[in-house]
Amino acid sequence: MTVNRSWTSGMRDSEDWWAVWLGLIMFAAGLVSIGGVDLVGWMAKTKIWSDFGRSVAVSGKAYGDWNPLGALVMTYAVFTGLTCAGAKAMDLNVARFLKGWTVLFLITWAAWIIGHEAHLAAPVNKWDKYGITWGLSLGGGASYILALIVGLVIGNFFKPLAAFLSEAAKPEWFIKTAIVYLGIKVGLMTMEAAGFAFELALTGACATFVAYMLFWPIVYAAARRLFRLPRDWSAVLSSGISICGVSAAIATGGAIRARPVIAVMVSMLIVIYAMMELIILPGFYAGVAPDQPIVNGAAMGMTVKTDGADAAAGAILDELMRARASLEGINWEEGWILTASIMTKLWIDMFIGVWAFVLALIWVYHVERSPGQSTVGLSEVWFRFPKFVLGYVLCWFTYTGIALFWPDLIAAAKVGAGTVQSPMRKMMFMLTFVSMGVVTDFSKLRGMGRLALLYGLALIVVIAPVAYFVAWTFHHGMTPPLMGE
Repeated sequence: MTVNRSWTSGMRDSEDWWAVWLGLIMFAAGLVSIGGVDLVGWMAKTKIWSDFGRSVAVSGKAYGDWNPLGALVMTYAVFTGLTCAGAKAMDLNVARFLKGWTVLFLITWAAWIIGHEAHLAAPVNKWDKYGITWGLSLGGGASYILALIVGLVIGNFFKPLAAFLSEAAKPEWFIKTAIVYLGIKVGLMTMEAAGFAFELALTGACATFVAYMLFWPIVYAAARRLFRLPRDWSAVLSSGISICGVSAAIATGGAIRARPVIAVMVSMLIVIYAMMELIILPGFYAGVAPDQPIVNGAAMGMTVKTDGADAAAGAILDELMRARASLEGINWEEGWILTASIMTKLWIDMFIGVWAFVLALIWVYHVERSPGQSTVGLSEVWFRFPKFVLGYVLCWFTYTGIALFWPDLIAAAKVGAGTVQSPMRKMMFMLTFVSMGVVTDFSKLRGMGRLALLYGLALIVVIAPVAYFVAWTFHHGMTPPLMGE
């Protein structure tokens, strides 16, 4: 397997790199607030509301005299320009993308606003403020759930509309961008709780290593011995369900030169099962172990096998568990449970390239060894490395560095960072939820018999219980910092 690509290959036209560029553009704009200029405060944001006229606000104080509708138009204009530039670079049909993006944007904001209606989102201790006497107290989770439901309805019952939106419905692109923004949030949280953040990172790395060593060989053995699947099918499926979903399935398929149809079919299974996990697991974990928020988040990161679904499930879990804890007077800081899920997933993501390289070596030198067999270059690790992780780490370490070396700049840095890591990040999450629903067609499970059965059994019997055991072993007793501490 000889690689003739430059190390810069894909920087201009790949989805992974465009998540980095979209993330770093807003990261850089937010960072300018250190100099006293707010370049991102025009961003619109949602608020919990009982009066619809107060459902949208402007993020930055410097833009306090803006009309919220003007902020929403500005938000559409800026992100439309950026995403269309990305679409053109990635050789998408820009005209179709623009039309689909516009409808997707409107659906997303409608779901986001409706989900913040007081009866759905307001915590119990704020009912009087909004003049209500009952509510579900779901916090921001109501918007995420509603966005997912709307997307799934479109994807499964309004398929012409789903086809129309398909050019713009890019859940992996949106969530990877959101994860870069999340790096800013983790940086801000590290400013306030550095010890906890690094403990979470270290235990997440340990948990991930254990998961790698357990999941893949177990699933591969089951595929070969119990289901009698060929080596290439077994390897691709094992990577998809054990490591990092679609990315791992595609990387493994390429590494071992499997037929393209294998990665395609496994990817369809991964997406559909991830959607089921997204619907079921947050409520299940919150109900079964309400006092183990970090365990639940880390287990989610090891169980849900796409970045989009994992981040989405982590976001819902974060909202549900914090809302439930607040009923008992415990107010955890927002974002730590989500971070536990994302950080575990990122460790898994970072080793996709290494794992694909290892499998390529095994296939080249053992499984398919033949005279004159070509070699595998170390550059394959770089090409298979998920680049959005670089953006996440850069944002995280930049704000951590500010806290460590220039503490006098923290207050100014938070002005821009607050907008990027909160309303911008959450908007990208919402776009992800709607898009995931739009591209999920449950009817595709038909005719996938043994594969679907093996995937379901492996998930229920191996992945979910082992992931929770590993998460419990490394994270037991860890809870997020309390608000105000």
